[in-house]
Parts: sequence; structure tokens; C-alpha cells
Amino acid sequence: MTTVKRSILITGGAGFIGSHLVRHFVTRYPNYQIINLDNLTYAGNLENLKDIEAADNYTFVKGSITDLTLLRTLFKNFDVDGVLHTAAESHVDRSIENPMVFVQTNVQGTAALLQVARECWTKPGRNYRFHHISTDEVFGALGEEGYFTEQSPYNPQSPYAASKASADHLVRAFHNTYKLPVVLSNCSNNYGPYQFPEKLIPLFIKNILEERVLPVYGTGCNVRDWLHVQDHVEALDLIFHEGKTGDAYLIGGHNEWKNIDLIHLLCQQTDKRLNRAAGHSQKLIHFVQDRAGHDHRYAIDASYIKRELGWTPRFTFEQGLAQTIDWYLNNSDWIAGVSSGAYRNYYLSKAHTARQNVKSYESAA
Repeated sequence: MTTVKRSILITGGAGFIGSHLVRHFVTRYPNYQIINLDNLTYAGNLENLKDIEAADNYTFVKGSITDLTLLRTLFKNFDVDGVLHTAAESHVDRSIENPMVFVQTNVQGTAALLQVARECWTKPGRNYRFHHISTDEVFGALGEEGYFTEQSPYNPQSPYAASKASADHLVRAFHNTYKLPVVLSNCSNNYGPYQFPEKLIPLFIKNILEERVLPVYGTGCNVRDWLHVQDHVEALDLIFHEGKTGDAYLIGGHNEWKNIDLIHLLCQQTDKRLNRAAGHSQKLIHFVQDRAGHDHRYAIDASYIKRELGWTPRFTFEQGLAQTIDWYLNNSDWIAGVSSGAYRNYYLSKAHTARQNVKSYESAA
């Protein structure tokens, strides 16, 4: 029998980054008990975790991070001593349409987690750790030059970014006021398998595959730094285990692209794999009115995490993008299920419930 060394709560573990993080911890640390708490909103998909759902050291719980009663029950029943907090509303366009949902989840949910950790983490000598996972968007926008660093001032420009900035401030406040053992990380744009197709790379691969319009904001000259999700997960592992309490770490891919250049590359690479003529999908590009408050450029200086923890990204963009395109083209059933909404039935299926032996921790709400 494996002796449980740690009990780790991962929030939002059925989402894109969260599911990669859950898989990584379940497989790399068999003596850790991993509890995945996810409310299964539109971006939460348990099919992302079919390969590890039967693992002895994995438990899924459906519920909201805003539910204090549920959180207290989980912390007590599982003797949680670590949190990796990825749960968040994360799409800028949705935050513009409905900012209050972002405040509720990203701000109130983070506050609830911090409060319950503060209440429960009272045993002397325990190695408690609360890792809050955030975004580079809290720093606002850059000009043509310069990079975000750990010392960059906060200047959020969208309701999404403001809600994440608020959560960051709460985490620091709980550390400063209550000495809660926290670490923070802010990452650049992630890409890779299992990403919900509202984000640029999976959306455009899907639209290229289906020969649909490729909508590009403004002139397509906004610049983003792209980070493969597995490189991000490796960095999160390091920060959680070895990061200095109270510190923040910026995680970037050293990989800046203008949106329009990335879209042209996606067209070329996907057309090649589909045996289409060169330039076929570029004809689908259609420029649309720019998004309100659209930040021009994000770029991260990741030298601190390299210097302190020895992390650098393993994937080149060529490798990462090729792997990502191939995954989406080879998993058309996953794309179809997400697009139709059929993926929501997975949690409800009797077969899934039997395999998972889902505990009755669901929120009363």
C-alpha cells in the first residue's frame, strides 16, 4: 500500500491548464492524493482526464470554489495541505459581456479558498503551500519594446484582467496579514491539446478544418508570447515544491508572435497536413472590429524563474505547434463533442459515475 505523503487540492482541474496539471501530479507523484475540484462550467471537460480517472490517488469533486461549506468539508476530510489554484473564468470577450461572473469566480472564489486554508492550516510543522496561478494580463499592455517582470506594476485593462489582479492582491494580503504560505505565478498565453476552442489556436485549427471564416481582430498586429501548456505545468511543479514563500514567478515561452503571422503559420501547417493547396485557408481570413480595450503586446522576462529554479521551456514553438495541430486533427471526436456540448454528458453518464465512484461532495447549489 502506498503511503500518502501529501494531499493536494487542484481547483479547475477539468479545464485546459488544470487537466494537464492534474495528469502531471497524478502520474508523477503516486504518493500524493490529488483532489480535483471543478464546477464543470462550459470549459470544464472530464473527458480531458479519461486516462487517469481510475487512478488510486485521484478523486474528482464537482463543486464551486465559492462554496465555503464544501471547501471546509474537503479540507477536513482529505486533510488538504496544498492547493494549486487554477480555477477561473478566463476568456476576455466573455468578461466584457458579463463581468460579474468573473468577479464572483475569480475574486470571491479565491477569497473563499484563502479563508478556508487560513482556518484549516493550523498544525505546527506541516508543509502547507497555496499556489495561486495567474496571468500576465494583470500588468496591462507593453509597447514595442520591454518585458514584464516580477516588479512590473499592475495595470489591468479588461474585467478579466482586473478580476485576476484582485485575486493576486488577495493572495499577497493573506500572506502579509495572516502569514499564509503562498506562492504566485503569472504566465503568458498557453497553447496545446485539450484547449477549449474559443481560444485563438484551437479555434483557428477547428475553423481551418471546417473551412469556416477566420475572424481576426483589428489588423492582427497584437503580439502575444506563447507557452506550451506542458512547459507551464513543469514550471508550476517547480514553483509549488521549491518556490520561495511569498514570491511571484513569471513564466513565459520566449516566443512572441503577431496574431496575423501566427494565423498565417497555422493556415500553412494545417493545409499541408490536410493535403490542401498552398494558400487555401488564408483566403478564409476576415478582419473584424477590434475588441474593446485590446492590449497591444504582452511579453515576459522569465529570467527570475530560470535563475532561482532552473526552469526554461523545453518545447520549441515549431515542435509545440506541430504537436498541437496534429493532436486536434487526430481528435476530431473531442472537437465535435466540445462544439456540440455533448461533452457535458460525460459526468452524468452511469458508466462514468461507476468508474469514478464520485463522492457526495457536490454543492447544495
